[in-house]
Amino acid sequence: MNKRLALLATVDPDVTESEAFRLALQQAVTELGGWGGTVHLRGHRTALRLVSTTGLPAEVTRPWEIIDPEGPAAPARAVRRGTGVWVPAGSAEPWPGTGLAAVPLLSGGQAVGALTVLTGEGAEPTPEHWDFLRATATWAQERMTGAPPPAGPRPAGPRGSRLREALNEVRVGAWEWDIRTRELSLDEAAAALFGFETPSTVPPVESWLRVVHPDDLPSTLAVLEKAITDGSLYEVEYRARRPDGGYGWTRSRAKVVPDRSGEPVRMVGTVWDTTESRSVRDTLSRALRHMSDGFLAVDDDWQIVFVNREAERTLGSPEEELTGRTLWELRAVRRVPDLERRCREAVADCAPAGFDILLPDTGRWYHLRLVPVPDGTTVYLTDVTEQRQREAEQQAAERAVAERAARIAELTTALAEATTSRDVVDAVARRVLPPFGAAGLIVQTVEGDRVHNLGAVGHSQEFLDRLDGRPVAPGTPTADAILADTPVFLSSPEEFVARYPDMARYPDVAGRPGERGGQAWAFLPLTASGRPFGMCVIGFDGPRRLSGEERTLLTAISGLVAQALERARLYDAEHTRAQELQRGLLPRELPVLPACTAAARYLPAGRGMEVGGDWYDVIPLSAGRVALVIGDVMGHGLSEAATMGRLRTAVRTLADLELPPDEIMAHLNDVVGGLGEDSFATCLYALYDPTSRSCSFTSAGHPPPAVLHPDGSLRFLPNTPNPPLGAADPPFETAELPLPDESLLVFYTDGLVESARRDIDAGLAELGSLLRTSGAEQAQNLDPLCDTLTTGLLPAGQHATEDDAALLVVRVHALPAEEMASWSLPAEPQAAGQARRHVREQLAAWDLDDLVMTTELLASELIGNVLRHAKGAPRLRLLRSGGLVCEVYDSSVTMPHIRRAADTDEGGRGLQLVAALSRKWGTRYTGNGKCIWTEQALPGTADGGSGVDQLAAGAWEFDGDLDSLPFGDEG
Repeated sequence: MNKRLALLATVDPDVTESEAFRLALQQAVTELGGWGGTVHLRGHRTALRLVSTTGLPAEVTRPWEIIDPEGPAAPARAVRRGTGVWVPAGSAEPWPGTGLAAVPLLSGGQAVGALTVLTGEGAEPTPEHWDFLRATATWAQERMTGAPPPAGPRPAGPRGSRLREALNEVRVGAWEWDIRTRELSLDEAAAALFGFETPSTVPPVESWLRVVHPDDLPSTLAVLEKAITDGSLYEVEYRARRPDGGYGWTRSRAKVVPDRSGEPVRMVGTVWDTTESRSVRDTLSRALRHMSDGFLAVDDDWQIVFVNREAERTLGSPEEELTGRTLWELRAVRRVPDLERRCREAVADCAPAGFDILLPDTGRWYHLRLVPVPDGTTVYLTDVTEQRQREAEQQAAERAVAERAARIAELTTALAEATTSRDVVDAVARRVLPPFGAAGLIVQTVEGDRVHNLGAVGHSQEFLDRLDGRPVAPGTPTADAILADTPVFLSSPEEFVARYPDMARYPDVAGRPGERGGQAWAFLPLTASGRPFGMCVIGFDGPRRLSGEERTLLTAISGLVAQALERARLYDAEHTRAQELQRGLLPRELPVLPACTAAARYLPAGRGMEVGGDWYDVIPLSAGRVALVIGDVMGHGLSEAATMGRLRTAVRTLADLELPPDEIMAHLNDVVGGLGEDSFATCLYALYDPTSRSCSFTSAGHPPPAVLHPDGSLRFLPNTPNPPLGAADPPFETAELPLPDESLLVFYTDGLVESARRDIDAGLAELGSLLRTSGAEQAQNLDPLCDTLTTGLLPAGQHATEDDAALLVVRVHALPAEEMASWSLPAEPQAAGQARRHVREQLAAWDLDDLVMTTELLASELIGNVLRHAKGAPRLRLLRSGGLVCEVYDSSVTMPHIRRAADTDEGGRGLQLVAALSRKWGTRYTGNGKCIWTEQALPGTADGGSGVDQLAAGAWEFDGDLDSLPFGDEG
C-alpha cells in the first residue's frame, strides 16, 4: 500500500487532470482487487459528471455519465456526506451484484466530486483500504488543483480579433441558465449547435454537460465556477458533441445576473461554432509543433506559453516542464553568457532581432531569433552548427590559401637569398611541405645516366642510400619526369603500381612500410636554361589527390627551385674551392710538442661564398720554446685569404730566425703595409719558454688572450694600444707574463666574441664565464673545451654571418728542473775540457751514455768557437726534452755563419762538423749576447743514434782523448 502511494508521489506535479484521475483509479482498483472505477465532478449547483473511468466498458458507465447530486448513487452520497460510502453487493445501483466503495474529492473543504471503486462480491474494505482510498483521492485532488488547463489556444486576444472571429461565424446562438433550477434555455441556433431538437425544449443543465468533451469538462466547469463566484465574465472554448456523434469546437461567452441581494440567479450568454477557425489554429499549431526549427512563445514576463517538439529536444525537457518557466532560468540555457541582457536588448526596439548562442550541454550552436508580438515574444531556435562548421572550414580554407600564398612569397624570397644547395632544400622543406601537408622531400640531380641525392628531408639515410646512384631507366617516374620534362603526380600506391608495374618489386619506392612520404608523390622536373638537370620528389603520408590548382602551383614552384638550385650548385663549386684554398693555408694539424698541448677551431662565416682571413699557428722553436700566433686579415675574399697565407708564411720564417716578438711584428707590419693602403690585419704573437715558465706577448690590434691558471683564476691580458698591421708605427710593445705549469692560454679572433647582436665586452664576459665553468674540468682534453666554447659563444642557428671565427687553446708544460743543467765556464782554453767533463757527468746521470761522445764533440766545438771568435765567458746549458739540446752562450752579438772550406784551408770546418753531428742547430740573440744551440734525437726515437756514425770515414782523426782537443777549429 505504501509502495503504491510512493509510486504516485513520483508523478510529475504538472500532470493533466485526466491523467491524474486515470492513475489514481488504477492504483485504487488494484489495491481493493476491484473490477473498475470512476471519477465524477460537479460544478456550482449542477449534477455530477463522469470525467474518468478505468476497467469499465462504455455500456456499463453510460447510466452514470450524469448523476443527480441529491440521488441515492454512491458518488452522490459521498459528495453530500463528505465521507466514504460503502454499498454492499446486491444493493448497488445500477450494477446489482457489485459492491461500491466511494470517497469524496474535496476542494476548499467542500466535496466537488467522488472516486468510486467497483469491488465485486467482496466484503467491505478494511480500515487500511479506506485510508488508502482517502489518500489516493487526496493525491488526485491535489493534482487536479495544480494541473494546467487542457491543451488549446490561449485566452481570447484583443477585442478586434474576437470581433473578426464573430463576424466570420455563420451562426451565433443565445442561451440562458437558471442557476437555482438548473434549467437551460436555448434558442434555435444554440439548440442546433448542441444537437437538441427544438429551441422550445428546456433541457436541464445535465443534458448540456453530456455533450461537453470529457477532457474539456474540468476546465470548463472551473471557468463556470469562477464566473458564478466572483461575477467575472464567463468565456470558454470547449469541444461539444455534434448530432453526428463527432466533436466540434464551441465558444461560449456569458455574464452572471444577480438578484437584489447580489446572489447569482441567472447566466445569459451566447455560443457559436469555432470549429473552422479552431481548425486553422490547430493546423498552425501543428505546423509550429512539428516545424524543423525550435519555436517558443513567451509572454511579457518571458515565461514560456508554447513550445514545439524541436524546442523540447533542443532544451532537453518535455513541454510540461517547460511551460510556465522563465526562458533564461532553464537548465539547458542557464550557462549561456548574458542571455537575459541580450534578449531584452534585442527586443527593446520592438523589431525582430537575433544572435547566435552556444548551448554548453550539447556543444551545438543555435541562432536565436526574437520577434516581438502584442502578447509577448516568439523565439525561433535554428541549429547553425553545421553552418558555422562550414564557415569555419571555409575560413580555414581561406586562411590556408592565404598562408600558402604567404609561404610561397616567403619561398621566393628565401630562394632568392639561398646561396648553397642545402639552403635551397631547407627553404623548400620549410615553406612547401607544410602548406601541402607533405611529409617528405628528395632533391636529386642527374650525372651521366644516374641520379644522385642532393638533399632530403623526412627520409631515413638507409632509404636515401638505396636511391642514390640509381640509373634513369625507362618506365620509371624518374625517367618520365626528367627525360620528358613533365611533372608526374601519383595519388596512391595502387596508382603507382598500376602506372609502373615493373617497379612493384621495389617496396622502398612504392609505399615502403614505415617510410614517410610513401603513399602519394609529386615528381617535379628541375629545368634550367632549357635543360632538365634533376628532380624534386614530394611525398605524402597518406593517399593524396592534388587538385589542378595545386598541381599548377607545384609546377611553378619547381621552376623557382630549379633556378635557385642552379645558382646554388655554381656557388657550391666555387665555395668548395675557396674553402679548400683557405683550409690549405691553415695548419693541417697542430704539432705535438713537449712545451704545450694545443687544439684549435676555425668556423667560416655563415653566409656568402667568400672566404675569410682568420688564421692561427703553433711554431716550435729552439730550447723547447714555442711561438703561438693568431691573426685576422680584415675583409673577405680570395685576396684576403692570400694575404693570410703570406702572413702565416712570414711569421714562420721570422720565427725560425729566432727574432724577438716585437721585431717579428715590425716585419709583419712592413709586409702588410706593402700590400696597399686598404690592407689591414690584426695579430697576436706569443713566445712561451718552458725553461723559465714565462710568456712574451706582442699584439697589433688583436683582442687580448685569456689566461686560466690551474687554481681556477682567470684573467684577460691588458689590451695593448698597438693599432692593426698596416696602420701601426713600430716599435711594438711586448708584455712578459709568468705562467704556472699547466696554465691555459685561449687565443681567438673577434668573430668569436663580437657580432651585430653582441658587443665585444659582452662576448668577453660570456667567454670568461664559459672558461670558469668548463675550463678546469676540460683542461686535460682541449678538443671538448673548444667545442664547449664555440657552441656556447656561437649557438646553432645563431652563428655570426658577417665574420669568420678562429680559436686556439693551449695548455703549457714547464720543463722540470731535473731536465736542465747549466754551467758557467772561464774564458780560457781549458773551458773546452771542462765542458766535456760536465757533459759526460750529466749524460751519465740522464742515462744517455750513447750520446756522450757526440755531445762532447759538439760542446767542445761550440766552446772553441766562442773562445776564438766571440768575447766574454761562455756558459753551457743542457736540456733534455723532446731531444737533447746543447746551448752555449756568450756576450757577442756576432753570428757565426757556416761556409764551405777548401781542401787547403786549415780551418772553417767547425760548423760543418756541428751540422753533421746534430739533428738541427742554430743561433739566437739574447738580452746580452747570443746563443748557439744544437739538438740531437734521443736514443730510441725514430732518428735517434750516435752523431759520430753520420761522419764520413777519414774526414778527420784524433787520438781518442777528447780532453786533449783545445778548440773546435783545430780539429
